[in-house]
Amino acid sequence: MIDTHCHLDGEEFAADLDLVVARAREAGVEAVGVPGIDVKSCETVLEVCRRYPGYCYPMLGLHPEEVKADWREVLAQIKPFLTSLLDAGGSSSPSGKTGGMPIGEVGLDFYWSREFEQEQLDAFEEQVRWSVELGLPLMIHCRKAQNEMVAILKKYKDHLPGGVFHCFTGNALEARELLQFDRFVLGIGGVLTFKKSHLPEVLPEVVPLDRIVLETDAPYMAPVPMRGQRNEPAFVAYVMQRLAEAYGVTAEEVERQTNANCEKILNISA
Repeated sequence: MIDTHCHLDGEEFAADLDLVVARAREAGVEAVGVPGIDVKSCETVLEVCRRYPGYCYPMLGLHPEEVKADWREVLAQIKPFLTSLLDAGGSSSPSGKTGGMPIGEVGLDFYWSREFEQEQLDAFEEQVRWSVELGLPLMIHCRKAQNEMVAILKKYKDHLPGGVFHCFTGNALEARELLQFDRFVLGIGGVLTFKKSHLPEVLPEVVPLDRIVLETDAPYMAPVPMRGQRNEPAFVAYVMQRLAEAYGVTAEEVERQTNANCEKILNISA
């Protein structure tokens, strides 16, 4: 399995990170994507990825909840991290391939506040332009802003290298709208396992398995039966199992297909 989205650089893992990674390996997780959210996390994400080479893969960007009036200055500090990684040849997977180093976690979030709405729109579009310019996929966070996000992406639709719509929890109409972006997949995590989730019905109806990748978003949103605990990458196995049940296939088939999707879109292989 591949956990495409896990904040292993967070303080929540500082005391037992080696144990967390050991449990992930034991559970069958063979690669983990580690997203950044601001300038400081560019350093911490890269530190984690250096600590577990060929296992953890960096994603660097400005999270929408971190966007403030100074977003231009912040992005000017983040972009050199991406270009330096590219100049260095990226990060190698166990198979010898170079990780795709998604630009992320980027996007739009109007759930809590619209105080910096225009700044979020501008910062997101700038990072979308980076994706086109550098040929790097996007790891997109979107909450209460799908219309605005889609409007921006449509402007670059023919040139986007692809990416992941992280933490998809929407309905069939929203899923179809996102699938219009051919080189993008939906990131499915612990919400799939929640009792009131409609995803087990929505996904098989409109989303083929070749458009899905697995994620945890750890330490947040632990899946059932671990809900309420700190989430960690080993728990992605519960997401995989629930996805298999929803699609009426084996867990091995979900693992095979989602790993292939991850390699295709993010250039990260198990």
